[in-house]
Order: sequence, then structure tokens, then C-alpha cells
Amino acid sequence: MKYLRYILVGFIFGIVLTKSEAVSWYRIYEMFQFQSFHMYGIIGVAVITGIVGIQLIKRLNVKDIDGNPIVIVPKESGSARYWIGGVFFGLGWALVGACPGPIFILLGAGILPTIFILIGALVGTYIYGLLKDKLPH
Repeated sequence: MKYLRYILVGFIFGIVLTKSEAVSWYRIYEMFQFQSFHMYGIIGVAVITGIVGIQLIKRLNVKDIDGNPIVIVPKESGSARYWIGGVFFGLGWALVGACPGPIFILLGAGILPTIFILIGALVGTYIYGLLKDKLPH
């Protein structure tokens, strides 16, 4: 019963992303072709919401569900890992037309070929886990 609220938020998030067409392959294709502002607007709202949320957490000393203070650890310096990771993430997103969140939404909507995208994402994550000590961080 404790996790029911998380499941409910997940369902609402899935409905919002579906209704806003953020999981649409066509909308993602338009974004990568610079033909439409639709997805950039959604991403921009998400970034602004994240900035405001993080600032509120820091300034109001918000606590987590268990009453512990939320501590946001500063990122390590160096940008190579972010550029390399971003390129791989962007290439995967552009090639399959889905990033991690929408994969589950598309599966939930009954688009079963998305299972191959999920398997690819899991295999890629596993390979990264094997190679992470050898990669530049």
C-alpha cells in the first residue's frame, strides 16, 4: 500500500506524456529534424520545472518521505563524460524514437515491438556497467 502513490504518479505521468504526444515517434522525428518546436517546448518546461524544484528543495530544506533531509551532492568537474554520454543517449533516442521513460509508456499502451527497445536499453546499461571502470570519468 505504501507504493500505491508512486504507481498512481507513474500512471498520471504516462497519461500526460501520451496526451502531450511526447512518446510519439513522429514528434521525436520532427524534433531531430528541427521541424517543430513541440518537443523542445516540453523539454524546456521540464528543465525549468527541475530548476525551480531543486532550488525549492535547497532553500526550504525539504525532507524525503522518511523525514531525512534531501542532500544534493555537487557534480564532479569534467565534461567529457557528459558529452560522450549525451551523444550516445541522443543517438539511441534518435535511432529508436524513444528515451527510457516512454519505453515503458509505449509498452503499457500495447505497442509490443517496444520490447526490443527495452532489451537494447538493458543490454546497453549492462555493457556500460561492465566497462565503466575503463571509460573516462
